[in-house]
Amino acid sequence: MTDQSDALDLPDGVVARMHGIEVPSAPHLGPNMIRSMNEGRYERRETAAGLAVIGPGARILEMGAGSGIVGAVLARNCRPESLLSIEANPRLIEHIAALYAHNGLGEVAAVRHAVVLSEPGAPPEVDFFLRPNFLGSALEVIQKPENTTKVRVPVLRYADLKAEFPHDTIMMDIEGAELDFLRHADLTGVDTFIAEIHRAVYGRAGARELRALLSAQGLVPDAEAARSGVVVYRRM
Repeated sequence: MTDQSDALDLPDGVVARMHGIEVPSAPHLGPNMIRSMNEGRYERRETAAGLAVIGPGARILEMGAGSGIVGAVLARNCRPESLLSIEANPRLIEHIAALYAHNGLGEVAAVRHAVVLSEPGAPPEVDFFLRPNFLGSALEVIQKPENTTKVRVPVLRYADLKAEFPHDTIMMDIEGAELDFLRHADLTGVDTFIAEIHRAVYGRAGARELRALLSAQGLVPDAEAARSGVVVYRRM
């Protein structure tokens, strides 16, 4: 019986291929996740939204890189000038870097270990809660705290990051922390904002506030590019 990589004619050490990106084997990638990648279902809505609106020459700040695959797909297919991925989970950083290197994206895409906070007086470090499935790791524990491991993560102040890495595009999946980020962030210079929203964290009222905050910064919803659970706002 052949495994999936044999059936798909993937190179040794590669477990999936998605939008032209080869995904090397890594301990955080389970069989169901790998299958979803090979079937094009992994983070499908985020990926589709990004591919629809991000054009050549963009400077992309990705907050919440996860496995790194969404960022790699954007770096390969959208032809940005640069992409900086920020990820809080320390267990993922080396694998994201390896993914970028394997796909020849080292001159375009980079990853940093941090949490980005926008509020004044942000602390130098914060607690971050890891789960066995990295997709559920977050700054706040909503349920089953016994299934989490707490780690300390360095903080990047958004104002400092913006000065260091000017960007016109934000791709964000930070498990509910997007609302607090938008309460304090100055998005001047950001022309495209894509984010997965998390109503389970802040409810419908929070989702309405999130949209209002984006509109107040002069960004307009792009209903055609948006997907269920993923908002797309653009500066027209």
